[in-house]
This record gives sequence, C-alpha cells and structure tokens, in this order.
Amino acid sequence: TLALKLHGQTKLPFGDIELDFKGPFRRVPMPDAVKEATGIDFRAIATDEEARAAAKAAGFEIEDDWTWGECLAFIFEEKVEDTLIQPAHVTHFPKDISPFAKEVPGEPRLVERFETYVNGWELGNAFSELNDPVEQRRRMVEQLEQSHARGETEKRLDEDFLNAMDHGMPPAGGLGIGIDRLIMLLTNGPSIRDVILFPARRHKD
Repeated sequence: TLALKLHGQTKLPFGDIELDFKGPFRRVPMPDAVKEATGIDFRAIATDEEARAAAKAAGFEIEDDWTWGECLAFIFEEKVEDTLIQPAHVTHFPKDISPFAKEVPGEPRLVERFETYVNGWELGNAFSELNDPVEQRRRMVEQLEQSHARGETEKRLDEDFLNAMDHGMPPAGGLGIGIDRLIMLLTNGPSIRDVILFPARRHKD
C-alpha cells in the first residue's frame, strides 16, 4: 500500500537491486527455510543433542548447551536471513527463543510467530500472545533454569507479570515494525541517518 501511494507501483529500486512489494509476500516456516538452505531437517530431529550434532556436522560452531530451537534459529540467522531479498514472512519460530508466543497446533516445539524480511533485513516481528498463565510460568521457569545453568545467576522470575496474567489476559497479538528500515527501502535511502527522526549527535568539544 505504501509503495503504491508513494510511487504508484510495487516495484522499487534499492541500490543495485529491484524490490517488488506486490502481495501476497512469500511465506516460509523457519524449519523449511533452513532445510532448503542447508539440507538439515529440524522437524526430523528429536532431541537437543541430535540438533547440536547435526549443526556441528554441517560445520556450524554451536555451544554445547544450546537447545533444538537455539540451533535452528542460529543456522537461520547464519544461512537464510541475508538471502531474503524480496519481501517474505518467516513463520513457525522455535518456542525456545519465543517464550511469550502460542504454540502452533500440532507442532509443540514451534510457535505462532513471524518476522518479515526485505533486503535481508528484519522489518517486523509479530506473534500470537500466550495467555495461559500455567504454561507461561512453566516456560519462564525453564528459561530461568537454563540461564542459571549458564552462570547468569542475576536473572529472576518476573512475578508481577505472572501475577497479572493469573488474573486473566484476553487473546491478543503483538506486532513491531522497523519504521526506519521501511522508510529506507521506500525512499532508496542507503543510510539510516537520512531517515531517522532524532539522530544521535556528538557533543561539540
């Protein structure tokens, strides 16, 4: 819509490439994108240990305590993100890195979350908000235990948040959009300094 309003067409130049904002954008689940790029089928991998082994066998430097989802997300960032030049929605994020999103029905390791990419940049992050207080507490306790095992002992449970959820939270969804990056793409602006509303400036000496 913005491309049409500003330029009268959906094909826009950005540097040396042409972007086409005509919908619908491509939609691809993260495990499928990683499989397409690397051949690693994370849906066929059952455990954290197997995920780490598969990643290391493919040449990735993986920490010895990373989970299935952390391995999936890391390989996505390493091998897929930069290739998403034309607009695309990446869906089905791992629950391990998305503790506040609802599960995908039938796929308990994945959640209803998507990020939108253009020119290899993340432009938006959205998900269905988890509103089950019992499940939310379970996930947060699990994350806290993992953090403490990694030596991050200063982290604590957010009891105020959990207490508020115990009192009831309606179904909800969240969406964040990278306005600065979006403006750069729509205006063929190579630098974020050209579009940011309140740029940071150095003090005069």
